[in-house]
Amino acid sequence: MIKNRLERLRKLLSKEGADSVLISKEVNLHYFSGFTGDETYLLITPNDTYLITDARYTEQAEQETDFTIIEHETGLVEKAISAIKDFHLQHVAFEGKALSYDEFAKFQEALGKDAFSISLDLDVLRVQKDAHEIELIKKAIAISDAGFKHVLKYIKPGVSEIEVAAELEDCMRRLGSERPAFPTIIASGERGSLPHGMASDKLIREGEFVTMDFGAVYKGYHSDITRTVCVGKATEEQKKIYNIVLKAQLMGVESIECGKTGKEIDAISRRYIAEQGYGANYGHGLGHGVGLEIHELPRLSPRATFVVDENMIVTSEPGIYIKGFGGVRIEDTVLVTKKGGVPLTQSTKELIEL
Repeated sequence: MIKNRLERLRKLLSKEGADSVLISKEVNLHYFSGFTGDETYLLITPNDTYLITDARYTEQAEQETDFTIIEHETGLVEKAISAIKDFHLQHVAFEGKALSYDEFAKFQEALGKDAFSISLDLDVLRVQKDAHEIELIKKAIAISDAGFKHVLKYIKPGVSEIEVAAELEDCMRRLGSERPAFPTIIASGERGSLPHGMASDKLIREGEFVTMDFGAVYKGYHSDITRTVCVGKATEEQKKIYNIVLKAQLMGVESIECGKTGKEIDAISRRYIAEQGYGANYGHGLGHGVGLEIHELPRLSPRATFVVDENMIVTSEPGIYIKGFGGVRIEDTVLVTKKGGVPLTQSTKELIEL
């Protein structure tokens, strides 16, 4: 698994004219080496793999990787510069989006601009998931599905949003989640018009929608689910808006196909919501990739030109948000196959009235 990833990485280095790459982004450390710590660099050459870290992580690195470990005592950047010089590397690539300006400046000053000038985006190498990654994401999704089922028993008038979030996160942790995939969103009543309405001390009331956007992390891999439920009986207006979002969400899943751009996939459900008169109330993209990060390539949005392909994992999550009324969002995590999008999220999407 790691061997295949390194082979693809080295092909990219050869294509870009680099004789090595310095990897500093934490999730890419994990992806290319199996190491799960932080404050570490990987240095990859055509024939060798090095992990540069300090005494806090040397034993962990020995357990998790078969890389040659270089321990530093006086500074990570300084040790990496020393190693690059010792190995006589002349064209070192780096992650321009991950390396800080101060770090970049130190490398260029010590190595020279010509030796340290190839910026690469390695995230693109993680877009298509292998079978092992898909299974880990499925496990994370199963945890969040179970969390949703559990928390439905807890939601009632008088309970605060933050109490719901705590109950949900505790349940998922007990089921094996390492941590929340992102700060849990619980937005009830009028707060539902906030697409990223983090759980607050607001008390849930009878007759309100409650939108819950949350996820689990299993062995580094994320899940992402949104469900909106009604506390008590839904009004006709609530049912109308919910059903528009539900249809748009299903259309989003159906539109996910190999060979389409994110823009083309996004347009179908977006057009439907606009035709129903709510285009101005839907201000974000249809979805995004999910993996070692909660937001990855590919994006599904009006500006996304990235082409979707087999074994990518994306979300379909349209919503309608109305100030003074609230909002509805429904989201599944979806596997891209040759036959189209296959939802991995199993929680019901029919309107639940608690």
